[in-house]
Formats: sequence, structure tokens, C-alpha cells
Amino acid sequence: MNTPDKLMEIYELLLGRFGPQHWWPGESPFEVIAGAVLTQNTNWTNVEKAIANLKLAGVLSPGAIHKMAPASLAELIRPAGYYRLKSKRLKNLIDRIFDEYGGDLTAMETVETGLLRQALLSVAGIGPETADSILLYAFGRPVFVIDAYTARVACRHGLAEPEADYAQLQDLFQSNLPPDVKMFNEYHALLVRLGKEHCRRLPRCVGCPLERLPHNINGD
Repeated sequence: MNTPDKLMEIYELLLGRFGPQHWWPGESPFEVIAGAVLTQNTNWTNVEKAIANLKLAGVLSPGAIHKMAPASLAELIRPAGYYRLKSKRLKNLIDRIFDEYGGDLTAMETVETGLLRQALLSVAGIGPETADSILLYAFGRPVFVIDAYTARVACRHGLAEPEADYAQLQDLFQSNLPPDVKMFNEYHALLVRLGKEHCRRLPRCVGCPLERLPHNINGD
């Protein structure tokens, strides 16, 4: 089976088992942007608590956070963990949004995807996974997000070598699938679901939706 067909088969098997995942939870593009920074090295339950604090304080907007002292922001996002570091990273990103786009997210929407990605990656504390999450989920760009779950599944099912880096894994998906924002959104969410329930460091292959496909549990 060629790579595009195998990727589509995996997608269809996961969608058939788990159904739509309804990602990314967020009421506005900026909430998604903030969530993408806050979710670094923590689970989404903790991020929800931090987002709720920002909403309760009435500061879940670029302008409000831009004016806040890092220490004040850090206290509000404490549930997300690494709160001082994440406060600096979120402030760095928002400062760049004001410096480059006047604090206007709609101005960012007019920027070509490659240039916008470069701009996001130039912000201290914003790596490829965070930048691509913002591009896909906040701005609807056909950019495939790679995380540890995705890498593990790809390696165990012979789609990538264990030493494959972020760019190589991203190219695997983007070169072999149609540039469909909805599919990229759903596919990434489904791979995360699979990684949490079955394709763990110590895999639970019995009952896995991909159980019948060739795989190597030592592929990570």
C-alpha cells in the first residue's frame, strides 16, 4: 500500500472508531492562541482552568494582556503550570502581535501562511508545534501539527524512521494528503486520542483501531 493510501486508511479507521473530536475548544481565535501557548507541557484540563481565570478577570484579549504586568498574568494562569515562563511567552507573542499587526488579529489573517509561520517562530518560546497549532486552529491554515503522539504512531506503523524530525514528519502528512484544513484538524486530534488510549510508551495494542495494520511497537 502506498503512503497516501495508508495515511487515509489510518484516518478513516480512527474516525470510524472515535468519531469527530471537535477540536480546538475555544470561543475565539485569541482564546485558541492563548490555549496553544498554555498547553505546552501540561494537559488541557489545567489549561481550561487558566483560561477560565482569564475570562473571569475580563482579560482574555490581546489588548488586556498586552497591558498586564507579567507577574499579574502569571498568577491568573498558574493552573497551567510553568506559569512564570508561560506568562513571558504569552506576553512575548502578544507584544509581537502589537508590534507587527497593531494588536489586530484580522491583520494577521491577511499574511501568507509561510510568512506568518516564520513570524510566529521568531517569537521567543514559540516552537513549531505551538506555531502550527495557532496556524491550523486559530487561522484555519492547512498546516499539519506534529506532536509526540503523531511521531510515535508514524514510526510504529512504518511511515517514518524513529530519528525523523518535526519537519520530516510534517512533510510526510502534508505531501501525501490533500491540503484540507478540516481533515488536518480532525486527523491531529484523532492521533492524540489514539496516543492517549492505545499508542502509549507502553502500547496497548489489543483493541486498538489500527491493530490489524502492520506495526512495530519498538518503532519509537
